[in-house]
Amino acid sequence: MHNWATHIENIELVLFITFSIFAFIQFFYLFRIYLPVLVYKTPKQRVHAPISVIISAKNEAENLKNNLEKVLDQNHPNFEVIVVNDGSTDQTDEVIGAYLSKYSNLKTTSIPPPGDPKFTHGKKLAITVGIKAASHDWLVFTDADCWPETSNWLSSIQTGFTKKDIVLGYGGYAIKKGLLNSFIRFETLNIAFMYLGFALIRKPYMGVGRNMAYKKQLFFNNKGFANHYGLLSGDDDLFVNETATATNTGIVIDKTSITRSEPKTRLMDFFNQKVRHLSTASAYKPIHAFRTGMEPISRAWYFFLFIILASNQAFLIPVLSIFAARFFLQLAIYIASGKKFGEKKLWLGFIIFDVFSLFFNFLAYFALIIRRKIIQWK
Repeated sequence: MHNWATHIENIELVLFITFSIFAFIQFFYLFRIYLPVLVYKTPKQRVHAPISVIISAKNEAENLKNNLEKVLDQNHPNFEVIVVNDGSTDQTDEVIGAYLSKYSNLKTTSIPPPGDPKFTHGKKLAITVGIKAASHDWLVFTDADCWPETSNWLSSIQTGFTKKDIVLGYGGYAIKKGLLNSFIRFETLNIAFMYLGFALIRKPYMGVGRNMAYKKQLFFNNKGFANHYGLLSGDDDLFVNETATATNTGIVIDKTSITRSEPKTRLMDFFNQKVRHLSTASAYKPIHAFRTGMEPISRAWYFFLFIILASNQAFLIPVLSIFAARFFLQLAIYIASGKKFGEKKLWLGFIIFDVFSLFFNFLAYFALIIRRKIIQWK
């Protein structure tokens, strides 16, 4: 019996040490990646470089009606907006035409609908066409369903242009009522913390096409999207993953630099969107996949071991102390994010989302694997 008791105590000690290791990893991400983003101050210098804004539009008539004017009315001395009509079959062309008569800085080009539905193309072709039509070296990207929160968006984004080839901004979602909206914004904010935080420590790995910029020459030097053209997604994150370096990538985090998009209103739609975004993960550089993957992996083990050890009297106090420290640090971060990113009230349910996101993303990865298997079988 004594040997059994000693054996169990040794197992419990190993579990506590393992829990402490995963807790340490969690604190590393919070202190080294998340907090620097919150305290970062965007330089105030203005670099008045001419800008070409690229927007791909496929059946986006309604979104262009709602959002295009906010892009065209930016307070910037020299910019053009290029809308690529990507084979639209709705009123997209008519909407663009109406704005062409009002704005001299609006340009448009188009891709005809494919004659055979079997031969389709993705967004990357439309982006490439837009880039080739651009008059300026600095390209700023956003989507047709996005809008800048202020008329100083371009002026704010360009503060990151100094001695950089890539600039990453924050693309959030509109704040609406409901748990789904809060969860979507929670997921989006956490992804932003990761790619902005790693860029700050000179290890950039991705950006989002809702709000980013890079130089035209960088695109052509990299041969565009040639290395991942066969993937439907990746016009933003994979391009940055390929071309970003410790010295050529900057970030802009300012209230005036934020764009917003309409969020999904059904959980299954958001789930499918997540699966599509995850489809590019396998194309990331291995070191980037490791750095980003360690956060959710360590978080899952952290919660799992916490549940096991919380019922053990010998380790109850240190385990609860570690849990409380992480909880209040996260609470402070999400409260502060309300001011930094305009993501109000996410702190109210962050601990629930923190756990639920693990299940949600695991299911999305699993669904992606199943879909790929089905395609292979076919």
